[in-house]
Amino acid sequence: MTTAASAIPMFDYVEQYQAQRDEIHAAIAEVLASGSLILGPRVRAFEHEFARYLSPSGGDGVGVGNGTDALAIALRALEIGPGDEVITVANTAIPTVSAIRMVGATPVFCEIDPCSLLMDVADVERRITPRTRAIVPVHLYGNAVNMGQLLSLARPRGLAVVEDCAQSCGTTWGGKMTGTLGDIGCFSFYPTKNLGAYGDGGFCFTRNPELAEAMRQLRAYGCATTYHCQREGVNSRLDELQAAILSVKLRYLDDAIARRWAIAAQYREHLSTNLGIPQVAEEVNHSYHLFVVTCAGRAQVIDSLKAEGIACGIHYPTPIHRMHGYAFLGYGAGALNVTERFADQVLSLPCFPELRHEDVRRVCSVINHAAGKQA
Repeated sequence: MTTAASAIPMFDYVEQYQAQRDEIHAAIAEVLASGSLILGPRVRAFEHEFARYLSPSGGDGVGVGNGTDALAIALRALEIGPGDEVITVANTAIPTVSAIRMVGATPVFCEIDPCSLLMDVADVERRITPRTRAIVPVHLYGNAVNMGQLLSLARPRGLAVVEDCAQSCGTTWGGKMTGTLGDIGCFSFYPTKNLGAYGDGGFCFTRNPELAEAMRQLRAYGCATTYHCQREGVNSRLDELQAAILSVKLRYLDDAIARRWAIAAQYREHLSTNLGIPQVAEEVNHSYHLFVVTCAGRAQVIDSLKAEGIACGIHYPTPIHRMHGYAFLGYGAGALNVTERFADQVLSLPCFPELRHEDVRRVCSVINHAAGKQA
């Protein structure tokens, strides 16, 4: 019988918090004593710090309320709205698509590449119509879409590229951070992310000063100065407490990602060849927000893990085009065959910096045994 002490979670921030506790508490106390809680000096400092982390050569950052708002604000800044189409994938979190709908645009789904499980750029080209205004590549699991191919497709056609980097903080493509390659990069600081807050938070990065200013206005009711609206906006602000916490955690981000690499390498070494692992291109330095495998007999593997107190996840079990809430888009069963096939096979394994080597070996042992029985 599994005991609580032997359980392996998908994510556990407590050990990381204990290690950084004194610095985090000091940062919180400083904010509370400052008299400034919204859009103050800590937000400005973090915006600068994270923008420099992403791109030492320059660029601007705008802190917002969450990752969904980051995408919606980016699309609004690009003046995308009703009547426009935005191409993205259906094997993503709902926020990717809800952000497109928040601005009144229509999501158009493309297929995924069966090797990487990321956006199939060749299929993107087939989905472009006269109404297409933007493409939202999702850098799923911490992997990265082929941005060279995507930008070569988008730029000549005048299409904006908004990178969904909710899972790819710290990932590089061609030596550059995801989020710095398109027009705007959007990040989530949900607690489970590679750089996670202790609540919600989001971020938009751009090299375009006009877009940066537009997004700053959009996050604060469209105002450039207090009580004067320049454009129709929303209320979506990264608060001072979360910004201060994120500034502390940013100092440890590279070490945390290095630990994720080590865990991923151990999985790759010890997992059965009966399992599939999404490919990583040579140009990509994967940050392993998630370590994902594919297996035809997923239900049996999940049952075996649960019996041993090992948590796992499915990212994502139902492609968005098959959800009732998006049935109005008109995609029927089989509309995206590759996407639908892998939705029945993907399985996310525990992968967070505090996970111990012996825990990884135990996860591998249980999975290999289950996969071996299926072979």
